[in-house]
Amino acid sequence: MTQKILINHAVWLKLDLLKTLVQRNLQARYKGSVLGNLWPILNQLSQLLVYTYVFSVVLKVKLNLPDLPVTNLIFGLWLSAGLIPWNAFTAGFLQASTAVIDQPNLVKKVVFPLGLLPLVPILTAFVESTMGLMLLIMFTSVTTQTIHPTILLLPLIWLPQLLLTAGLGYLTSALTVFLRDIPQTLGVILNLWFYVTPIIYPASSVPVALRPLVFWVNPFTIVIELYRDLILIGQVNHWLEWGVMSLLSLIIFYIGLSIYRRLRPAFADVL
Repeated sequence: MTQKILINHAVWLKLDLLKTLVQRNLQARYKGSVLGNLWPILNQLSQLLVYTYVFSVVLKVKLNLPDLPVTNLIFGLWLSAGLIPWNAFTAGFLQASTAVIDQPNLVKKVVFPLGLLPLVPILTAFVESTMGLMLLIMFTSVTTQTIHPTILLLPLIWLPQLLLTAGLGYLTSALTVFLRDIPQTLGVILNLWFYVTPIIYPASSVPVALRPLVFWVNPFTIVIELYRDLILIGQVNHWLEWGVMSLLSLIIFYIGLSIYRRLRPAFADVL
């Protein structure tokens, strides 16, 4: 019983430290600026307005999807619903890949829980993305004159999204200690990944023969589709794919964490 209490206490201490590190990371990004922590909101707001203006007002791009209203503004909102989670994923993932080599002093401290290092940039990027998400929901409610209750299901997407990002972050941050070309390689891979994910184009435009690959092999396709389902459409059309994606994210997280833990004893020696 005592051992169980000690384990639970240690877990809570790590979670509290993780929260503190994320808060410090957010504050450090905008330290010394006049607007301070308002910058994440302004950055997200500017992106939302730019996407909406360029694609909906200037280019007058309209979606021909049966579940969405055909208005001049809807494409900008639809695009933002895909870019917000994608930007959170790529920002957190890329920063997590260098989290260990960027903190050699912490790595060499015996008492510091190294398992937290990749999680800090991932959670920081996620917190910033939630600000953009709130703005998206607000603009959607104004444009469509409704707020879908399905937005309450968003945490069901956040969990596998974070597991996927953390698993890849653990894997790449551990390997980067021994192979410094990985962050540059990830930049190329993520550029390709972006265009094979239906972010700037609807999934319905993908050739029928390739759709199984897009939906079942690319886990982030489901993340994007579910964001749009819950925020813009107000229904869920991909529950089965969500289950498969959640399982795949859990497997990737387990593999990434296992490799990270196995290589962790050698970090200090290499750095």
